[in-house]
Amino acid sequence: MSTQNTTLRGLGYAFAGFAVFASHDALIKVLGGTYSVMQIIFFATLFSFVPMAVTILTDRTTGNFLPHHPWLVLLRSALMVSSMVCAFYSFSVLPLAEVYSLLFSFPLIVTVLSIPILGEVVRAQRWAAVGVGLIGVLIVLRPGATDITLGHLAALTAAFCSAFASVLVRKIGNEERSAVLILYPMLLAIAAMSLAQPAVYLPPSLLHLAMMALVGVFSVIAQHLIILAYRAAPAGVIAPSQYSQIIWATLFGMIFFGEKPDAWVAVGASIIIASGVFVVWRESRTNASANTPVLRVRSPRSDTGASRPGE
Repeated sequence: MSTQNTTLRGLGYAFAGFAVFASHDALIKVLGGTYSVMQIIFFATLFSFVPMAVTILTDRTTGNFLPHHPWLVLLRSALMVSSMVCAFYSFSVLPLAEVYSLLFSFPLIVTVLSIPILGEVVRAQRWAAVGVGLIGVLIVLRPGATDITLGHLAALTAAFCSAFASVLVRKIGNEERSAVLILYPMLLAIAAMSLAQPAVYLPPSLLHLAMMALVGVFSVIAQHLIILAYRAAPAGVIAPSQYSQIIWATLFGMIFFGEKPDAWVAVGASIIIASGVFVVWRESRTNASANTPVLRVRSPRSDTGASRPGE
C-alpha cells in the first residue's frame, strides 16, 4: 500500500475515533442530568473493563502485573481518575464546545510539564505558542465579564491531570508493561467510585444502564481506532485531528441540547487550537524537541477510564 493511502487510512481511523469520543461525551452529558458523575464512571468503567481485560490477556510480554515504578504508576492512575471525574462533571454542566475549548489546552500543559519531568528544552517559539494558547483560554473564560463556574475549573483541571498523566507515561512507559498501565487506573477508578455509591447511587432505568455501557464501550473503541491511526500514519499528521471533536461538539450541542455557538468561545477555541497545532508542528521538526512529548501521546484522552498508553 502506498504511503499516501496508508496516511489516508490513518486519518480515517483518527477522525472516526474522535467522532466516537464526541458521541461518548454527548452520552455523558445526557446521563449527567440525572445521575452522579461517580455513578456514571463506576458503571462505564465496569463495562469497559471486560474488553480491556481481553487486551490485557493478549499481552504476551514476559513479566507479572507488578509495576517497576509503583508510586509513579499509582500517581498516574490517580491523575487519570481525577481527570475522568473532572471531565465528566464539566460535560454534564457546560456546553460541549466550551468544555472542548478548555480541554484543548492539553498540549500546551504537556509542553510546560515536560520541562521538569522529562528534561525537555522548550525554546522561544513553543513558549510563544503556550502564551498565545493561554490568551485563548482567557478569551473562553472571560473573567470579570462572565462567571467562572466549577464546571470551567473542572475542565481545566481535567486537562492538567490528563497532561500530567501523559507526561508520566513518557517517563516510565518504556519500563512498564502496557497491561500494568491499563489495569491499575481502571481498578483504581472502580474501587474509588464504588466507595461513593452508597451516597450517590440512583437505580438506573434499563435505557440509562445501556447508555452507561455505551460510554464504556465507546471509550474502548475510540482508543483502539486512534492507536490504529498512529500505526498507519505519522504522528505529526494524526495529532491535529483531535481538534475535529469541536465540530462534533458544536453539532451535538445544537441538535440535542439546544446550545447556541458562542462567538467568544469560538474565537478562544480557534486560538487554543492554532497554538496546539503549532506545538505539534514544531515538535515534528527534526531536532526541535528531544522528547516530542505531545507527538508521542498516542491517545490524548486519559479521562475515559480505558486509556491505553503509547505504543
